[in-house]
Amino acid sequence: MTVELNFQDSGGEGTPLIVVHGLLGSADNWRSHVKQWQEQRRVVAVDLRNHGRSPHAEGMSYGEMAEDLLALMDRLGIDRAHLLGHSMGGKVVISVARMAPQRVASLIVADIAPQEYGHGHDAVFAGLRNLQRGRPENRREADALLAEHVEERATRLFLATNLERDADGMLALRVGLDQIEAGYEEIMQAPAGEGAFDGPVLVLRGGRSHYVPDSALPALREVLPTAEVMTLQDAGHWLHAEQPEAFQAKVNDFLAALSE
Repeated sequence: MTVELNFQDSGGEGTPLIVVHGLLGSADNWRSHVKQWQEQRRVVAVDLRNHGRSPHAEGMSYGEMAEDLLALMDRLGIDRAHLLGHSMGGKVVISVARMAPQRVASLIVADIAPQEYGHGHDAVFAGLRNLQRGRPENRREADALLAEHVEERATRLFLATNLERDADGMLALRVGLDQIEAGYEEIMQAPAGEGAFDGPVLVLRGGRSHYVPDSALPALREVLPTAEVMTLQDAGHWLHAEQPEAFQAKVNDFLAALSE
């Protein structure tokens, strides 16, 4: 059963650009980029299930998340779109491209390969659970609770974007943490669908990230044979936040070169 996703729609003409965040992210993380891109085209930024302001639901498979996104496109009357996805969102858009290639004008995949990954979020989940139990009154307290498990301040600041005031005035997580943890094995899997997507593809990877090493490129090209792979040398996994101008420029150049 599909989830009715929350979204932010800039409006506008032409083939839209749909932006899909990564694990524990949201559409809000992309505001500065959307502000730039919407000057040239319609941009729709989405919250995946169990993220942002979208409903919480069991199941985090890429087939389910892809169906959610296709249902949103249907709801908005979007026949075809350029799809941009970061990390987990990259696997979602690859899944859409394999399951419904006629709906995809192009793919922009940010720092992820179409393969299975190992576990890497144990400390993050522990920090979020600690935060839940602690019921912080302010962001300083929330950061201290996260810091008991998550050393990197940049990661803690990113995780804190999921906080909002509850009915008691305490800071609480808006993500469906139970559902995300239960579906974590699914999140680590390869994208859904079969075969290759042979439409236009840009893969952007961070030079300091381990998510898309050179060793992953042969398998990546089996799924995305037309992919142009570009590296932002001074960026890690959150390349769109660490190198925003360079990231925007690569996306803009790629889209400008297409006929739509």
